[in-house]
Amino acid sequence: MKRSILNSLLLAVLVVMGIGCRPKKVIITTPPIGQTTGELKVDKKPENLELLKSKDLPFNTLALRGKADLDINGDENNVTMIIRIQKDKKIWVSVTAIAGIEVARAVITPDSLLLLDRLHKKFTKKPFSYIYNYTNKQINFGLLQSVFSGNTIKDFMVEKSALVQENGVWVLSGTADDLAYRSLFNTLLKVQETSLNDAKAAQAFKVTYGNYTPVNNALFPSSLKINSMSGDKKINVNIDFIKIESNTPVDFPFTVPKSFEVIN
Repeated sequence: MKRSILNSLLLAVLVVMGIGCRPKKVIITTPPIGQTTGELKVDKKPENLELLKSKDLPFNTLALRGKADLDINGDENNVTMIIRIQKDKKIWVSVTAIAGIEVARAVITPDSLLLLDRLHKKFTKKPFSYIYNYTNKQINFGLLQSVFSGNTIKDFMVEKSALVQENGVWVLSGTADDLAYRSLFNTLLKVQETSLNDAKAAQAFKVTYGNYTPVNNALFPSSLKINSMSGDKKINVNIDFIKIESNTPVDFPFTVPKSFEVIN
């Protein structure tokens, strides 16, 4: 990889930031416009919000593996990403190059970031607030967790948000301080895409989900695409999941070799 994998992983992961499934996943057909699964009712916003949230995947742990295309400011790399989540506690990410060699590892918690750059033998530990160098201050651990799980974002699923039908599908939108958010739901009432924009800070973020596949009596996206911009930093991440496991035992190994340089 041409650039420092530590910086690439930090940008790619932080701003974005069941049953095992193989490439031939079971795909749930999205009904045509006008044939929404479930029923949202006009002028019933509290009930509608609850119905949308009821479509979220409930989980204690998630273990994901996917083939990913990373484009960091024009530097493109094809990698394998392993993502493990312990709900509300930590997100663990491992990045492996085509040769099968792990090049980076990260652990994100609600208050800290741990990053290993194996290529350059470097380690860094930062408070969670470090990501605000790259994205809006409304980004928190819960939002990252929702992005990776394809679930609704808790902070946006509130009555002050607007919830209307546009072109036959439901759209949730609103503002939080300087951040404008917008989530579009497909006819399965699952999130199809979410956009976050902070014009004042010149920051934009968009996540788009591919077809959904059944996992533990709920639905999980078979792929996700993330586009992010913060000033002159541009990041595109496209992950096609080849393995999805929910509520299985997972571990989060993270050991810093003594030979690694500590970067503050």
